Amino acid sequence: MIEKNKNLKKPADLGAGAKPRLQQAKQISEENGKSENVLRPKVLSDYVGQDGIKRNLSVFLPAAKKRGEPMEHILLHGSPGLGKTTLAYILASEMNAQIRSTSGPAIEKPGDLAAILTNLKPGDILFIDEIHRLRSNIEEILYSAMEDFCLDLIVGKGPSARSMRIGLPKFTLIGATTKLSAISSPLRDRFGNVLKLEFYTEPDITKIIKRSASLLKVEIDEDAAVRLSKSARRTPRIANRLLRRTRDFAHVNDKNCVTLAITEETLEILGIDELGLDSTDRKILMTIAEKFQGGPVGLSTLSAATNEEDATIEDIYEPFLMQLGFLKRGPRGRLLTKNVYTHLGIKQ
Repeated sequence: MIEKNKNLKKPADLGAGAKPRLQQAKQISEENGKSENVLRPKVLSDYVGQDGIKRNLSVFLPAAKKRGEPMEHILLHGSPGLGKTTLAYILASEMNAQIRSTSGPAIEKPGDLAAILTNLKPGDILFIDEIHRLRSNIEEILYSAMEDFCLDLIVGKGPSARSMRIGLPKFTLIGATTKLSAISSPLRDRFGNVLKLEFYTEPDITKIIKRSASLLKVEIDEDAAVRLSKSARRTPRIANRLLRRTRDFAHVNDKNCVTLAITEETLEILGIDELGLDSTDRKILMTIAEKFQGGPVGLSTLSAATNEEDATIEDIYEPFLMQLGFLKRGPRGRLLTKNVYTHLGIKQ
């Protein structure tokens, strides 16, 4: 553990003279939304990690171009923040295609999807994020659209109702989901390519941090980049967020470079340890250890004890804790491993 720099200013230490610096930090924070798009790579060669997916795409993309056809439909699945949306936009750029983006919850009626599909042009890419949240009656419209490139509609009601088929241009549907099992088999089987995004390695996260720092015009030490990568939960979105927070902290303290000392101080204020665990992660682990003697404990019981929603624990916190080997699921519920007690410094 390095010795902390006592001269660095925390928010509580800032006086009236620091107001201009706080305004500067506020302006930086407001620009973070814009910087998210700046940090996204535009071509496949700049996309760090996911080597298996890139090998597959290095075959699919040239083959589709040689045939002069759109790519087959692609389904991307994996944990949040791993780059599914970024990859969809890269594919559109590589195919020189226009991309139209929407999400499953945003499509409320069959007419909404029909309007989107009929406005597509040949070779366009339709990107649907959270595709597992499409309603079943809307999902069924995609079956004929994906297979036959046509739209089957029912016009009228009762005895006068009749079916009508509208032709669609050939397009590529890219779906993104964090819950592959929530997608029905008929829809899932219509995708020509089903690609899973894995958690990144720490060296890849370090490369992403360095690239993002260069795009944000932030100087960062090698040690600081490595330290951030250890706390980024092996997820690029979290890595970029931590980089922006350390940048804010450095600017408030009139530092031109993000150093290891600044990084350590920032992570301490954010409550993030060297493995990337935040206060909620530790609360979940401590609750199982202290209130349930290490488990097993059911999800609903754990949710009530920690005041966190079932889905939040299951979808956001559990995957990373299981990746670390801190938590495992048994037939009777969640169980802690020995590694937890060592890391938290408590007795088993």
